[in-house]
Amino acid sequence: MLTTVTARPRIRLTFAADLHLFLAPDRRGAPFSLVTDGTSSLGHVVEAVGVPLTEVGELLVDGRPAPAAQVPTAGQSVEVRGVQRPQRVPGAPLRFLLDVHLGTLARRMRLLGVDTAYENEDIGDAALATRSAAERRVLLSRDRGLLRRRELWAGAYVYSDRPDEQLREVLGRFAPVLAPWTRCSACNGLLAEADKESVGEQLEHGTRRSYDVFAQCTACARVYWRGAHHARLEAIVAGALREFAPLSGPGDD
Repeated sequence: MLTTVTARPRIRLTFAADLHLFLAPDRRGAPFSLVTDGTSSLGHVVEAVGVPLTEVGELLVDGRPAPAAQVPTAGQSVEVRGVQRPQRVPGAPLRFLLDVHLGTLARRMRLLGVDTAYENEDIGDAALATRSAAERRVLLSRDRGLLRRRELWAGAYVYSDRPDEQLREVLGRFAPVLAPWTRCSACNGLLAEADKESVGEQLEHGTRRSYDVFAQCTACARVYWRGAHHARLEAIVAGALREFAPLSGPGDD
């Protein structure tokens, strides 16, 4: 009995320049061919070469838009584009979840009033992805493997390892509504005005003597005032508002 061996299909892939970071060095900068198994979807093929689908915008097959679930066939040319900016995420309100390595970014996002959950312990990829789905939060991470988890509701790779640049990345990509000084930097709770008498027992004597304007977290009761670090925080807020406030929007369709 004769057995027919079917050749595996070969396709041609082109990736947008901003996605080259995820590719092997010999696949950057120019289209390349790839032999597939004939059953894997476009989404699987793209992730197999290293690119998380969270970073992928439009997929084109022979110049026509195609879903990630489509299975490519022999001879087809696939163009993989990056996400459009600002990126709109269905299902308002726009909220975020950051992994254990992005603590400084989390505090700066909260400073700007962006709803930002943060895990200050390593709870594991599965738990993070599950929380993203349960709370409908965009998971931000520099872990490419985490962003490929199927449980994710939505996610985004943070390209820089510098907090200033990370903040600009997130604000430029998602254009969240900015409401500075409205969230607790410690727990993400909402802040409310507080009079000195009501929070006096939580203040050092020098603070009670020097300051009159206070805010308190409605969730964890932490007290805030314009202390020694206020000028540095004000500079962060002013810079973000100057560059990104005109872009701010609801973040939904």
